[in-house]
Amino acid sequence: MSSFTTPEFAQRLAAISTEIKQPICAFVNRRGQIIRVGLGTPNQAKIPPLELPRYGEERLSGLRCISTSLKPEPPSTADLTAMAMQRLDALVVLTLNADGYVNRSYLAHLLPESMAERDAAFWTVSPPQSLDAIAKQDFLDLVAGLEDEFRREFVAQVVEEDRERAILVGLVTNDRTQGDLDPLVELRQLVESAGGVVLDAISQKRDRPHPQTVLGEGKIQEIALIAQNQRANLVVFDRELSPAQIRNLERLIGLRVSDRTEVILDIFAQRAQSAAGKLQVELAQLEYRLPRLAGRGATLSRLGGGIGTRGPGETKLETDRRAIEKRIAHLQQQVNQLQAHRSRLRQQRIDREIPNVAIVGYTNAGKSTLLNALTKADVFVADRLFATLDPTTRRLHLGNNETILLTDTVGFIHELPPPLVDAFRATLEEVTEADALIHLVDASNPAWEAQVGSVKQILADMPIVVGPTLLVFNKVDRVVDLDAFKAKVQANYPDAIVLSAVKRQGLDILCQALSKMLKENL
Repeated sequence: MSSFTTPEFAQRLAAISTEIKQPICAFVNRRGQIIRVGLGTPNQAKIPPLELPRYGEERLSGLRCISTSLKPEPPSTADLTAMAMQRLDALVVLTLNADGYVNRSYLAHLLPESMAERDAAFWTVSPPQSLDAIAKQDFLDLVAGLEDEFRREFVAQVVEEDRERAILVGLVTNDRTQGDLDPLVELRQLVESAGGVVLDAISQKRDRPHPQTVLGEGKIQEIALIAQNQRANLVVFDRELSPAQIRNLERLIGLRVSDRTEVILDIFAQRAQSAAGKLQVELAQLEYRLPRLAGRGATLSRLGGGIGTRGPGETKLETDRRAIEKRIAHLQQQVNQLQAHRSRLRQQRIDREIPNVAIVGYTNAGKSTLLNALTKADVFVADRLFATLDPTTRRLHLGNNETILLTDTVGFIHELPPPLVDAFRATLEEVTEADALIHLVDASNPAWEAQVGSVKQILADMPIVVGPTLLVFNKVDRVVDLDAFKAKVQANYPDAIVLSAVKRQGLDILCQALSKMLKENL
């Protein structure tokens, strides 16, 4: 029989702890070998999750922690949380008396969800017992039973292996106003649009982000526990993270950490169809990833187990950095050529004296649907964020022998990531050099007012002053109280047009308004 700890080993730990007057932790594997010894409580001496010998999501780590305590107290919530984050086989806390001998002992271990009481933590702590009682318990038998139960629950809960299972994390700071978009609602749409499954959403209120980890230590531990219990494999934050923050969070949580910008780039990579679109997406991804290579040396040194895949990580890192920098320079040159090519095309349209109107708006406002409805184009449409990326231009006859060019552009989003602005500058110039704009708004979105403000801010930040803009509210067929909505629009935006592109309602009024605006401003 294998016990949790032997009296002789426990007394040795007690003697050392008493001599140095500090708690001490020993991590032991299932063969009884000491893997690591650390000073402090189990929470202070815990092993980073990424360094643990995990054999699968449905199993424990194969390590138990034997800890001394100078106070006659059971393990704290912080210590039990550390046990859960490390997915330890067990935690044994030995309380010491004034003479340095073991007084009482506590045994704690994780519980499968089926064995835990409703609304209780997924662990159990024994009553205080003697060291002899701890030594007589069969450690391997208990762990084998727990792992069998964990494995059954894992099989019952497993989802499609090719889909990310994400926990969303948001930070609410004092500078956020009530009119702002709900970042977690939009982040959920982004993750789902990228093909992921959202398991849970967590937020924290702070005066300002923590410079190293964005959130506080306690909230990060909570996220790690929730992610572990729900079998998540990805944690996504609602803001852009620095390379150091990503590394710190991954070390503390033990899972891959992503941010809003990376999710958007992933969507763009899936949606880009044209050669120009793929070119710009690749440039944006490389510019985002280059500064995040730092600190990945150890990871890069373990790329595989065959010939040609081994080697020192930092050498690999520098090689990758140089290759990426070379590729970025090449792609920037191609984007400049694309920019020049599109500039020539625009000049040809100007020479033909055909007005060009660009449709702009928040992503999923229905820009492609409106283009199809007005010009009988066949642009791909879908009810999801960033369904189309590549700009499409079609002729539109307004009547009275009046013809314009109508361009569908890439959708905007709150706090548009800088790599996208840089990489898509050739596309965004379709907006800055258009003779007029149609600002399309999703009237059915509860946050449409905040979306209007975000698009106006992006347009205001453009390097060139944009032309006259016609505000158009789309998807009114989905508005619950249409009369109240129209009254609000009339009061705040008296010149706006209200329509439904999918129902083809209000298109004639839009064409008339466009014709009038162009005649007055051109």
